[in-house]
Amino acid sequence: MPKFMLEEDQNYEILKHLQSDCRISNVELAQKVGMSASACWRRVQALEENGIIERYGAVINPEKIGLNLHAIVHIQLVRHEQDKLDHFMEAITNRPEIQECLATTGQADYHLRIRCRDLNAYNNFLEDFLFRIPAIKNAQTNIILKEVKRSGVLTP
Repeated sequence: MPKFMLEEDQNYEILKHLQSDCRISNVELAQKVGMSASACWRRVQALEENGIIERYGAVINPEKIGLNLHAIVHIQLVRHEQDKLDHFMEAITNRPEIQECLATTGQADYHLRIRCRDLNAYNNFLEDFLFRIPAIKNAQTNIILKEVKRSGVLTP
């Protein structure tokens, strides 16, 4: 097997193990991927420096911290004027209820993943915040009844 393929396979193995447990020790990680600890440390450092590993963190169960309502909101904008778009972007970036914002093709311009305590908190979020953004023409909500799959693990 050519050297670059071996290195690529080892990179994927490193990433797989770090995604399942980012607190794994470098020595244990090196053993799992079949490298020396120093070579593994250099490889992880290169993955970080190249932006492949963006950050490390903990996966938190939202319900255990009281965020029981989970929704996807489909946003349609009035117009795509730059000043209105900038205001929309700035407003949604600063709201903790908004976990993700995705610009998409199709009928909706943006999709927001929302987490709130309950339906009352979500209603307040809509009335006091979302419906007051001038760029928004329409917002349609889908309440998540059950998560069938939840994974942050990426595989090439």
